[in-house]
Amino acid sequence: MSDLPPALDLGANGSPKPGKLDELPGWLRRTEAEQRWPAALAIAAAIVIHLVLPPDLAPRPRWLLPGVEGAMLLSIVVVNPLRINRETRILRPLSIGLAFLLTVVTAWSIWLLVRALFDHSNGDLLSAHLLLWGAAIWLTNVIVFAVWFWESDRGGPAARADADWPHPDFLFTQMQVPDLAHRDWEPGFFDYFYLAFTNATAFSPTDTLPMSTWAKMLMVAESVMSLVTVLLVVARAVNVIG
Repeated sequence: MSDLPPALDLGANGSPKPGKLDELPGWLRRTEAEQRWPAALAIAAAIVIHLVLPPDLAPRPRWLLPGVEGAMLLSIVVVNPLRINRETRILRPLSIGLAFLLTVVTAWSIWLLVRALFDHSNGDLLSAHLLLWGAAIWLTNVIVFAVWFWESDRGGPAARADADWPHPDFLFTQMQVPDLAHRDWEPGFFDYFYLAFTNATAFSPTDTLPMSTWAKMLMVAESVMSLVTVLLVVARAVNVIG
């Protein structure tokens, strides 16, 4: 007997059997493409945080990498501004490249924060703004991995809208209990943001399970970066308060 529920009964090539499309939940059939603005807004917030970080916590020259991030985001929005209904030879690599660059800048800032925490000459600056900037860097980490999850799960937002790949990299609750979810439900950016947020706070899966190896490795990477940020910032904050 198949492990898939009846509504997910697939043919030999992994596609829904003829006559079964009407029975499939939204995430397994072709649906209206997802809107661009939630992801674009979150990425813009991360870029702004990268720009306003103190000089000691930002890669130098401090405007260069955020400027490149902003240019890449603007290019993506110009090419496909409303609904993510297509991928091109340029758009897909550009989206992945932006996620990679966001990761590099965030990891770099975490490293600078760790180094600054052990540099007693910066004690006054960090004592006054430790929680604020630590929280800001932690938030960018959440946004960055939300973008990674969103861009990678089942081939990305355009591929999910076309139902090109039926096997999920992340198993959401609505997939496990389709009778309790809206028939047209499928994961959007806010679902991946929630996944990234809970993983960054619990340091482990909560109600969404990683299914593929790369998904597990991404969640490990986010947990490590979040753990370093939270533990060191909290420890220094307790020391300052004490």
